[in-house]
Amino acid sequence: MALTAGIVGLPNVGKSTLFNAITNSQVLAENYPFATINPNVGVVEVPDERMEQFVSFYKPKKTIYTTFEFTDIAGLVKGASKGEGLGNQFLANIRQTDAIVHVVRCFDDDNIEHVEGSVDPVRDIEEINLELCLADLDTVENRIGKIAKKAQTKDKDAAREYAVLTKLKDALAAGTSVRLAEVDDSDDYIKNYGLLTAKPVIYVANMSDEEIADPDSNAYYQKVKEFAAAEGSECIAICAKIEEELSGMEKEEKAAFLEDLGIPQSGLDQIIKAAYHLLGLRTFFTVGEPECRAWTFRDGMKAPQCAGIIHTDFERGFIRAEIYSYEDFMEYHSEAALREHGKIRLEGKEYLMKDGDIVFFRFNV
Repeated sequence: MALTAGIVGLPNVGKSTLFNAITNSQVLAENYPFATINPNVGVVEVPDERMEQFVSFYKPKKTIYTTFEFTDIAGLVKGASKGEGLGNQFLANIRQTDAIVHVVRCFDDDNIEHVEGSVDPVRDIEEINLELCLADLDTVENRIGKIAKKAQTKDKDAAREYAVLTKLKDALAAGTSVRLAEVDDSDDYIKNYGLLTAKPVIYVANMSDEEIADPDSNAYYQKVKEFAAAEGSECIAICAKIEEELSGMEKEEKAAFLEDLGIPQSGLDQIIKAAYHLLGLRTFFTVGEPECRAWTFRDGMKAPQCAGIIHTDFERGFIRAEIYSYEDFMEYHSEAALREHGKIRLEGKEYLMKDGDIVFFRFNV
């Protein structure tokens, strides 16, 4: 279950520089609009200090982390929803993502032109949000056109969908994102429509390397943080230039570099953890000498469903799960000791999986 996020923002805000950091690749990142004219997809490992403990103990032949997939699209501009600035053709590339990473410029630099002529993060956010609303409005209106006649008959499902669509249309026409609109019974429809403004958003305030150690001193960042808080979204301060430098370093070198800068955690790690929190995602583990592996699941999933993440046969023939916690692993360090102290539990089909569970699934097909 790979987590996916689409990166959006105006041109020249640091999107492609951040994407370079994500993939450790050098996509075109010039100082002019529309440098990125093809969608780029990068997959990174999700950092997890628990996996490092497993690897240190088991020294496995193979180590597999969970992954996070980013799609970077061309910088959007006013009119993107109608095809201005090459934007519209790329919006389709992020319709199937789980979340939106909205990069906002929070730095002054005379050498990097701003498409609006000045730095104003709230204006920039509202401009992008409006374009996403207009793109969604187009989707909703198209669907209304297809279902309107059917809704006038005695088809209850069509009538219910039409009512939802009408409310969504009114909200979007007023510039309100779907995630902020109060529309009853809309979840199933929204999922099917792939509406951009229904996705949770992480606002990423990109600032200079001089300010990132103390982001609260950046007035632009304060405005982005206030905007995000008002709509219940996450806000993370990063320096995309530093993230790009970090991407080429070894783990020990990276840790030392961050310590020298007075930064406790890289921006990329913060984005990933924020996305996990937003989407209600958790991690369980399968460990041993052959392989240590992390698996992503959604909060509220039961043991058989999580077994199905590994293989559909595991879910179909689920018998039970042998489970112990990461905390108990750190205390006892061996399966024999865990069994001796009664820390390995046998759980059945109704067990709700917890973050950090270490699991061995028993099944029969």
